[in-house]
Amino acid sequence: MTTGSASPSGPATDGGCTISTFKGQEHALRAGRLGTAGLLLSVLAATAPLMVVAGVMPTTFGVMGIVGQPLLFVVLGLVLGLFSFGYAEMSRHVHNAGAFYAYISRGLGGTFGAAAAAVALVAYSAMQFAIYGIFGFEVSGLFATYLDAQVAWWIPALAAVLVVGVLGRLKIDVNARVLGVVLLIEVALVVLFDVAAVANPAPEGLSLHAFDPGTLTGAGVGTALCFCVAAFLGFEQAPVYAEETSRPHVLVPRVMFLAVGFVAVFFAVTCWALTVAAGPSGIVPASRRQSAGLLFWLTESLLGHTFTDVLHVLFVTGMFAAMLSFHNVVARYAFAMGREGLLPAAFGRTTGTSGAPGTGSLLQSTVSAAVVITFAVTDDGPNGDPTAPVLHLFTWFGSVGALGVTVLMVAASASVIVFFARRGSARAQAWRLVTSAVSGLALLVIVGYTVKDFDVLVGTGPDSVLGRLLPGIIGAALLVGLVQGLLLRSRRPEAHARIGLGNEAFQLEKAAESAA
Repeated sequence: MTTGSASPSGPATDGGCTISTFKGQEHALRAGRLGTAGLLLSVLAATAPLMVVAGVMPTTFGVMGIVGQPLLFVVLGLVLGLFSFGYAEMSRHVHNAGAFYAYISRGLGGTFGAAAAAVALVAYSAMQFAIYGIFGFEVSGLFATYLDAQVAWWIPALAAVLVVGVLGRLKIDVNARVLGVVLLIEVALVVLFDVAAVANPAPEGLSLHAFDPGTLTGAGVGTALCFCVAAFLGFEQAPVYAEETSRPHVLVPRVMFLAVGFVAVFFAVTCWALTVAAGPSGIVPASRRQSAGLLFWLTESLLGHTFTDVLHVLFVTGMFAAMLSFHNVVARYAFAMGREGLLPAAFGRTTGTSGAPGTGSLLQSTVSAAVVITFAVTDDGPNGDPTAPVLHLFTWFGSVGALGVTVLMVAASASVIVFFARRGSARAQAWRLVTSAVSGLALLVIVGYTVKDFDVLVGTGPDSVLGRLLPGIIGAALLVGLVQGLLLRSRRPEAHARIGLGNEAFQLEKAAESAA
């Protein structure tokens, strides 16, 4: 690690990334906290492998009737791999905890950057809110099954809000270790299931029918893509931690490609293993019967009762890891927005010796608690329906979050093209611009299907107001961000010019103050 010289009020550089020293330290995240392993584990934790295998996959099989779901993971892996070429190259030029909105600002301008910031804050928060719902439901189920105790879902959900809030204020490397241990155990157990399924297939044997393109037919394919794209969310978070790595220009691209590749292969193989264990002709009816219990129903017969019990527990801890991962991302987005004038300045300061974005973490915990309490009061049904938090909190907000992040990826693809074209690098970066264009168009198609079929995603009728209102949350965030960006441009042009520059803008400002 190379450290530049510094004056008491001037900037230093670390690994090619400007950081604050002395007087400005509180406005920068601490560099050198994460290496390749820590960064990779932090972003992969957001994918919550068991939640995808036990939740997303059976839902896609059962609701959409798509036997070729494993092939969808391969297709999405290719699309997001293409997206990552331009996105990763952009990360070599921009190091900012605002990631998506910083990239979009550099390419499409500060006004669009402000809109992207608002969408990112809402989308990632929605993903975390969703997981609190299913987490509370599953923990409540564990108490009922193993302790014969009835615990309302919102009690473990609020307890998780508190614990996640505490961990969110600690050093990011501490968080990475917590996430890493949970993630590795999850992956190991899923791999054991894969091996058991291949070793003991259904009567149809080791069929590769699930990878036949002919299985991807019918109206359900577009909606199935909407479900599956959520399984990949996490890889795009790597640039959020750029300021906290020692060599962001090397580590961030490396981790993004590792994450996309791992997720595509891991989920494609595991999804195929589900079809092998249940049989290609039996996977859809079994998913409709068992729903989220499909994986546990299969492991009960393949690996026994004890393994299934452990899997239930790890299902819960995996969700906790995902909650912590999304919490860290939202806190860093809030930090970046506070530093650049899109949120109050208090959000743009780190906390104590941990160097964590404490105010952003506190905001996220407070809003999460408010959402859980609201659903606990209004969404439990007249008879205390225990499925309400899953059917509503989890499904509604999970779909909103996935839509928001996909919209951001479309905008980031366009931004990559404009960014390098404006720098006169279009010829040198031609192949990356082509991959960005192709992936952006593919992702735009997915956005279109998501909005069109949102009533299917959230389980309402085609004429439901909710099916239009929920995606409208992302539209509203986009509109609010655009208005804020336009107001900043007209009333505070200096603040508008800082959008997307991150700590670099703060240091330039401090240098100007010192010179004056």
